[in-house]
Amino acid sequence: MADANKDFDIYREIRNKWINNEKLTHRKFQWQESYGAFSYSKSQVDAVAKYVMNQQEHQKKVTFIDEYKDMLEKFEIDYDERYIFKLPEEDGI
Repeated sequence: MADANKDFDIYREIRNKWINNEKLTHRKFQWQESYGAFSYSKSQVDAVAKYVMNQQEHQKKVTFIDEYKDMLEKFEIDYDERYIFKLPEEDGI
C-alpha cells in the first residue's frame, strides 16, 4: 500500500503542476490533504463508464459531497465528518 500511496503522490504533483501551468482553474489549483479511491471489479466496467459519462447530469441531482458519503456507506467505510471533503466555498477559500 505504501508504494501505491507514493505513486499517487507523484501523480498528484505532476497533475497539480500541469493544471496550474495550463491555467485550467480560475485560482491556483491544489489537492486536498486527503483523498479517497474506490475499486470496482471488471464486471462493473460498463456501469462505471456509464456513470462517468453521465456524471455532470447526475450531479445536478446529487451533490458530490452527498454522493461521496453514500459511497463510503455503501463500501461500509467508517468516517469522521471532520475529514470529509470541503468545497472551496465551505472552506473559506
